[in-house]
Amino acid sequence: MAAGRTNKHKSQDETTKVASSKGTTTDDPSNVQKPSNPSKGATALAEEHLPPLSLVFCVFFLSGPLFVLGLRDFLATGRVLVGPLGDDAFQQFTDSNFFFDSADWKSSQGGLSAIQAITTDANNMGGLFVRKLGGAAGAIVHLQKLLPLLFHPEGAQWMAGHFKPLYGMALAANLALATFYGMYLPDLKDSRADQFPKIIMGLLVVESLVLLYHLLLATTPKQQTRLPAIAMPEGKTPQSVASRIVARTVAVVTSVITLIAGRELFFPGTILEFIPRDDIYLEWTNALLHSPPAGSVELEEQGLEAALYIGDKFVSQLMALNLLILCGYKFLTAFFIQFGSDGSGQVKCKMIWKAQCIGDMMLVLMMRLFSSAALSASLDFRWHLMLVAYEGFILGLYAWF
Repeated sequence: MAAGRTNKHKSQDETTKVASSKGTTTDDPSNVQKPSNPSKGATALAEEHLPPLSLVFCVFFLSGPLFVLGLRDFLATGRVLVGPLGDDAFQQFTDSNFFFDSADWKSSQGGLSAIQAITTDANNMGGLFVRKLGGAAGAIVHLQKLLPLLFHPEGAQWMAGHFKPLYGMALAANLALATFYGMYLPDLKDSRADQFPKIIMGLLVVESLVLLYHLLLATTPKQQTRLPAIAMPEGKTPQSVASRIVARTVAVVTSVITLIAGRELFFPGTILEFIPRDDIYLEWTNALLHSPPAGSVELEEQGLEAALYIGDKFVSQLMALNLLILCGYKFLTAFFIQFGSDGSGQVKCKMIWKAQCIGDMMLVLMMRLFSSAALSASLDFRWHLMLVAYEGFILGLYAWF
């Protein structure tokens, strides 16, 4: 009897639970599960990780043409790309059209085949070296802005601030380049070659304004995402540099490049006595013609003709400025970006190291192609090649592996 009553009570309880569950499921609209909106989550995730679309289009359409101009100077020195916009007059001002030979089927057209094995007064291989090295450096300056947008870096998030150091430095670089062109506007205007540089300045200024707007917008609390802390690798703290090996390499190699490029930009023609054969390098690259040092033989013999080489001085200083910008990127990753409690320092540095590695390889290629011509002028590029190639190897090693 007891067992029968127990079973009867159990059956009644189960019936009551089923009925109540059915009632709440069908009659109570508050308990009905609403379907989720997956598209909204995907949009929020994309906005958190990817740079704003307006910034992407701006960099593509403004830095893209500047990157092409750098490649032009690197691979087709002297070629006129947009003559109606004043490019032909600009090439005549810089005297780059001297290296563009399109006379017959054997013409070099300012390409890599224009590099000759022996330097003479007629072929001006030192001047071609400056223009091609400057074109390579200029192309990498603008590729640095394009590469993270073309190939999104692994683990990078826009709202986490991973892109801030890169585009903050790009903003400073744009302003420096625009200022440099502005300082040469009187000379360009006297040669009726100021139209094309004004267009370049316009591209740089507009892009700088867009970069500044997005960088300021990214500093607002609504646009910031704080990532969780991670376990620190051995020997690392949140205040550590991203890589000690990269920092030491940059401290040695990039410091030397900064010294030489800084001399070319701020003190052109000044001979640094502690650098072996520096006077021969300045003579080979025509620096003693456009900027003869005070009290030198060149100033006495050719001082009145220095103004005729204003185009050579322009391309030499532009090359130096682009090299200094590349050095600034490397110093930024080596000493100013911290590892961070979330490990974001490595993400920030890797997106810069990739482009800088490509840049170092392009510089190595140029110096290797001109090594024979330089050797004929008593210049040995072997140490230069080893240093820059080693730095490029270290940057590539830590950028991709």
